[in-house]
Amino acid sequence: MFEDSTFWLFVAPGLLLGLYAQARIKANYVRYSRVATSGGIAGAQVARALLDARGLQRVRIEPTPGMLGDHYDPTKKQLHLSTNVYSTPSVAALGIAAHECGHAIQHARAYAPLKWRMAIVPVTMIASQALPFIIIGGLFFRITGLITLGIWCYLILLVFQLITLPVEFDASRRAKIILREMGIIQPGEEAVGVNKVLNAAALTYIAAFIAALGNLLWLMSIRDRR
Repeated sequence: MFEDSTFWLFVAPGLLLGLYAQARIKANYVRYSRVATSGGIAGAQVARALLDARGLQRVRIEPTPGMLGDHYDPTKKQLHLSTNVYSTPSVAALGIAAHECGHAIQHARAYAPLKWRMAIVPVTMIASQALPFIIIGGLFFRITGLITLGIWCYLILLVFQLITLPVEFDASRRAKIILREMGIIQPGEEAVGVNKVLNAAALTYIAAFIAALGNLLWLMSIRDRR
């Protein structure tokens, strides 16, 4: 596999960009976790204020263990914030909490790309769980039919990642707007910090899309050669 030049041509760029994106988001998260908000408001308090301002009082906010495990669950209408984001009055926590509120607002407004992503989640989970076995069978045991199946799985993942891009970018856009409207974010270091944290997170989704595209093209090249 590693001696295959097409692997380095198609797959390696996505891997390298993914590593870079993860390094950036961790670096910005660590940096701005140490910068306190001027109002001393923790992530959970920010999220509650933003949700209530948009009439989403029924959306519950729950702490979740781990680092950067923050997400919005549209099936339960729950906002899950990692422990540090939930209880820390930092610029990083403010930005992440606001971004997840952006997803809750999307859900309440029936934002079309979010609805599309929710619809494709079940088949995406099946494809991602099956891929390791398909790749092993297709590459190591040289079963061409499994390689074709792997191509379809990566095509599903590619569509999912493509839909994810506008969902994530729009959530960050909504977060920045409502933070400014409510006067929670202050010009200067706070605004810069929120932008850097959210922009670094956006890069991870771009990397995931490029990685899925690279793997799809790589498997297609292997199938064509066989």
